[in-house]
Amino acid sequence: MHVLLIGATGLIGTAVLARLQAEGLRLRLLARGAAPAGAAGAGWVRRDLRAMLRPEDWLPLLDGIDAVVNCAGVLQDSGRDATAAVHRDAPVALFTACEAMGIRRVIHVSALGAEKESLSPFSATKRAAEAALMARDLDWVILRPSVVLGRAAYGGSALFRGLASLPVLPRIADAGRIQPVQLDDVAETVARLLRPGAPSRVAMALAGPEALSFEAVVARYRRWLDRRPARSIGVSPGLMRLAYRLGDLAGVLGWRPPIRSTARREMVRGAEGDPAAWTRLIGIVPRSLDAALAAEPASVQERWFARLYLLKPLLIVVLALFWMLTGVISLGPGYAMGEALMREGGAGALSGASVIAGGIADLAIGAALLHRRSARPALLAALALSVAYLVAGTLILPRLWADPLGPLLKVAPILMLHLVALATLEDR
Repeated sequence: MHVLLIGATGLIGTAVLARLQAEGLRLRLLARGAAPAGAAGAGWVRRDLRAMLRPEDWLPLLDGIDAVVNCAGVLQDSGRDATAAVHRDAPVALFTACEAMGIRRVIHVSALGAEKESLSPFSATKRAAEAALMARDLDWVILRPSVVLGRAAYGGSALFRGLASLPVLPRIADAGRIQPVQLDDVAETVARLLRPGAPSRVAMALAGPEALSFEAVVARYRRWLDRRPARSIGVSPGLMRLAYRLGDLAGVLGWRPPIRSTARREMVRGAEGDPAAWTRLIGIVPRSLDAALAAEPASVQERWFARLYLLKPLLIVVLALFWMLTGVISLGPGYAMGEALMREGGAGALSGASVIAGGIADLAIGAALLHRRSARPALLAALALSVAYLVAGTLILPRLWADPLGPLLKVAPILMLHLVALATLEDR
C-alpha cells in the first residue's frame, strides 16, 4: 500500500510516520518543512497547505496513492498559520481530489469536541472539514483525539512538563477536565485502520480511560520527574488573561506557544469522550497516563527539558531587551560616553559614526530576536557582534579588562547565554 501522509512533521504525524514505516508501508510525506532524518527512504514533498486550496493542487501528489492520512493541524491564526486553510479549505480540496482519483481510504485526524458547539476558529474549521468528508463517497474514518501526550513533547504536552518543574503546582480554575490519550495509541490506531477489512465511515473519540483536572495532569508529571509534592496555587484570572494575550502576541511574531486565546476557549470546555467505540472497532484499550509514565521512567534529559521549557521564552525576551536597550542607551544617554571612549581608542572623526552604527546594529539584533523566523540569524549575528566588540575593546582600550565593572569580562557569560538560546531554539 502506498500512503500519502500529510503533516508528517507534527507531534502526531511523526509518530504515525514511524509506526507506518515499521508496518512496511510505502510512504509519500507532505509537510511545509524540510525532511527530517526519520523520513529516509520515503518520498518527501514540501508544501504549505495554505497554497493547496484547489483539487488540482492535490492531483499530482495523489498519483499512485492508495490511502491518505491527514494529521495536519494548527492551533490559531498567525503570520505562519491559518486555521481555515489548514483545517478546512485544503482538506476539502484534498477530499474532492481523492474522490476524483478513486482513492477510497481517507483517515482524517480531527479533535475531540470538534463535532460539538464551536468555541473557536480551531474547532469550527475542524468541524467543517468533518462535515465535508462525511458527505463524500469515500471510505473515510475521522479520529477525534483528546489531548495527546507521549514521550515526544510539543505544545500542551510540553507545557505540562514545564509546569511540573515549577516550585508550586499551578491550578487553573476554569479549565475543564481532560482524558489524555497516548501518542502511541493514536499512531497504532492509524496503522490498524490501513489494514484490509478495517472499519470505515465512522468517527471515533480517541480518549484515555480517566478524566483528570489540569492540576492532576501536572501533578502526575511532577511525580514522574521525581519532584516532591508541591503546594497548589490558584492562578488568578487576570494573570491568565495576560498570559493568553502575551501568547497571542508571540503568535503574531511567528512563535507557537501553547497558551493563547484559542487554548483558553478549548480548555474551558475540556476534552472528555467515550473510548468504547474505539476499543470495539479497533481493539485498542487506551492506556492511562499513570501506566504510560510508569512504563517509561523520566531520564535526566526529560528533567532538563522540563526545567528549560519555561526558561526558553524568558531567555529570548531578556536577550532581545538587552540588545534593544544597549542600542537605545548608545544612541541616547550613553552617546557622549561612547564617543569619548572611541576617541580615546583612536577612532578620531569616526568616533560618533561608530557609536551610532553600533547602536543601530544592537537595535536591529534585538528586534530580530523577537521574530521566530529571524531569531536564529539574529542569535548568530549577536554572537559575531559580541566577539567583534570583545576584540575591538581589547585592541583599542585594553584597560577595560581591568575596569572593576568588568565590561569585557561580562561578554563571556553573554556569549554563553546566546549559545544556550541557539541550542534550545528548535520547537520540534
